[in-house]
Amino acid sequence: MQILDFNSKVFLAPMAGITDKPMRQIVSSLGPGIMVSEMVAINALSRKNAKTYKIADVRDEAYPVVVQLVGGDAELFADSAIFAEELGAHSIDINMGCPVKKIVGNHSGSYLMKDMSLASAIIRQVVKATTLKVSVKFRKGWDHNSVNAVEFAKMCEDCGASYITIHGRTRSDFYSGKADWDIIAEVKNAVKIPVIGNGDVTDVLKAKEMLDYTKADGVMVARAALGNPWIISDIHHYLEEGVIPQQKSLLEVKEIMQKHIISLVEYYGEKTALGLSRKYVCWYCKNLRDARKFRENYMKINNWNDAMAEIEHYFTSLEA
Repeated sequence: MQILDFNSKVFLAPMAGITDKPMRQIVSSLGPGIMVSEMVAINALSRKNAKTYKIADVRDEAYPVVVQLVGGDAELFADSAIFAEELGAHSIDINMGCPVKKIVGNHSGSYLMKDMSLASAIIRQVVKATTLKVSVKFRKGWDHNSVNAVEFAKMCEDCGASYITIHGRTRSDFYSGKADWDIIAEVKNAVKIPVIGNGDVTDVLKAKEMLDYTKADGVMVARAALGNPWIISDIHHYLEEGVIPQQKSLLEVKEIMQKHIISLVEYYGEKTALGLSRKYVCWYCKNLRDARKFRENYMKINNWNDAMAEIEHYFTSLEA
């Protein structure tokens, strides 16, 4: 089943503080895949908060970006969807799965799985307000005593969602334990719109296994993309061509990491980018030799030139 007009069935999951413009640029530059923004808080967007506005503004990105909105006010959601459309969104995704306490406490994210009336009102208002296609991302349920993903999926379809994404964990699971692919299969069997499976897709083989097992129309990759942004295009090519991707060389890893960090500088400025780069450096090097010592050295650096020199020194030592 075709998922809107996307060129792939592999999604980069929305991750706060991660799937920003630099991350999307890197992932997109490596091959096909569907880019999703960090979640955009509708309350802050309505106030035209500078930071939130910047997150939502995808007008100068050369690839389609699904902008994900989060909040608990149906009318404000509609206004924010219109605003997101003006800021270049390809389509709108409604976050009804985030388990974080701060989000849930605002009657947003996965809280909405406990309030079908509010959830349906939000979806209907957004669908009515914008010309863009609207999707919904949600979980298996609030907890294991209230698994309602199938009912919730049918509601999303009835309210006009163009496709849905289901994470095979409950809110109470957060990100622990094993994702339940059976519930993804049940949801797929219950609705006619495309279904995206999310949870425990860690490599190309797991992606194929999920699709075969659940019959979902696409897969969404989250934590497995950290320090491994090529996984999106690797999965795409494997699903299309059946070829296992080759492992990236040290030179390729270094060049992709450097390109990513330079993108952070261009987007955030040197001072902020240096701080943000520390987590990315850790992820890119997590399986390399002497990574711990390199990370310790990099964390102490407060100068951009020294940071670049440390990266060069580390990778040169690996090749020795």
